[in-house]
Amino acid sequence: MKLKVCIRGGGDIASGIGWRLHRCGFKVLITEIENPLCVRRKVSFSEAVYEGKCVVEGVEGVLVDSMEEIEGCWREEKVPVIIDPECNIKREIAFDVLVDAIMAKRNLGTNITDAPLVIGIGPGFEAGIDTHFVIETKRGHYLGRCIEKGGAEPDTGIPGPVMGYTTERVVRAPVDGVWKASKSIGDVVKRGELVGNVQGVEVHAEIDGVIRGLIRNGIEVKNCLKIGDIDPRGIRDYCFTISDKALAVSGGVLEAILRTYLKPSFCAK
Repeated sequence: MKLKVCIRGGGDIASGIGWRLHRCGFKVLITEIENPLCVRRKVSFSEAVYEGKCVVEGVEGVLVDSMEEIEGCWREEKVPVIIDPECNIKREIAFDVLVDAIMAKRNLGTNITDAPLVIGIGPGFEAGIDTHFVIETKRGHYLGRCIEKGGAEPDTGIPGPVMGYTTERVVRAPVDGVWKASKSIGDVVKRGELVGNVQGVEVHAEIDGVIRGLIRNGIEVKNCLKIGDIDPRGIRDYCFTISDKALAVSGGVLEAILRTYLKPSFCAK
């Protein structure tokens, strides 16, 4: 199936979706903002915005700015990433599927008429109103479920527990300012250890673990913005591989696509 899929957002969940669809043979394009604030950078195609290229579990993402470069990436079996916050590219390419994976907890402009199949990721969308399907993103029994009517569970502001830890494993900016990291993704840290600082205000780890994600050094951040993620399981390989959550969500997206495009009526055309 050579369906064309546009994914809004290049963070870790969006990238897990793009990675799986690309491996299944879909033509995937990712749209991003000019300065992505991704934490799990080692598994996010958004890194191509800064580096020009990136690799997520063997799949290369390439920053592009023209139709010719997009087509070239697809021919070379790569994932094109374009800076296009408003997703204007949907007016130039007839996408079969549009996936809103910005993870903003609200709809930032996606409409059910944007493509023959529109999928919303997480809370902020209502299936049957502004999207055709919504995929559940809350950890637990319903993670990855494909919702045909209604929306995902509302955001509580509390991360899903990992080994009993929730908010403690999230590193947040203490003030507005420029982030300067003292650690790198994959580093082991102890509770109380310095992770970095924002405008000289130190940021310390609240738990023991491994730094699974960390925002880019030198980025301007706002107070309380998520700037890091400490995994208490302490397994370094998890820092560089797509998460179970992203894979579960990507499975829900794949289900929505196959249910739409592999109906008997569609196959008979």
